[in-house]
Amino acid sequence: MLISGTRRLSYALKRHLRRRAAVEPEIGHMKNDGLLGRNFLKGMVGDAMNALLCGAGHNLRKILARARFGLYRFLLALLETTPQVRPRWLQCLQAA
Repeated sequence: MLISGTRRLSYALKRHLRRRAAVEPEIGHMKNDGLLGRNFLKGMVGDAMNALLCGAGHNLRKILARARFGLYRFLLALLETTPQVRPRWLQCLQAA
C-alpha cells in the first residue's frame, strides 16, 4: 500500500507502479482507437466480452503494424540486392 509522505518504496510496490505505467497508455489507446470507451453489450458478461474483444483487436492492430514494417524492410532489402530493372511500384517504395 502506498502511503503519502513515505520516503522509500518496497521492491514490490516499485514493480507494481512500473507495470501500471506501462499499461495505462495501452488502455488509453484502446479507449480511443478500439472503442473501449463505449459498450454496446448488455450485462456483466457483455462488459467482459467487450473488454476482451477490444484487447484482442488492439493486439491484432499491433501485430499487423509489425508485419507491415517487416514487409517494408524486406522489400527495401530486396531492392538493394537486385540489380535488375525495377517495377514502378517498387521504385515508389525506395523513394519513401
